[in-house]
Amino acid sequence: MAKRLNEFYSIQDLMKDVIQENKLTKGMNQISVKEAWAKLMGNGVVSYTHHIELQGKTLIVNLKSSVLREELSYGKEKIIKMMNEELGEQLISKILLS
Repeated sequence: MAKRLNEFYSIQDLMKDVIQENKLTKGMNQISVKEAWAKLMGNGVVSYTHHIELQGKTLIVNLKSSVLREELSYGKEKIIKMMNEELGEQLISKILLS
């Protein structure tokens, strides 16, 4: 039986440890990116978003509207900055709109 430690840990610290030990960081980042996109872009953009995926440091966004894709391409740097601020770390360095 494992020995019990008398130290106290916050639930947040324990969850981080569980995520790291079980190699769930990549999946958790995927979920966080999708939630941040929905929160920052709003219902209008989200309704035209087909698929969002984080590959390495590249955010790949498939859009149903070529007009929206062109419009968002003008603000890629701003979107990257907003997404990273929302996520609390530098997960995204490039956006690919398709």
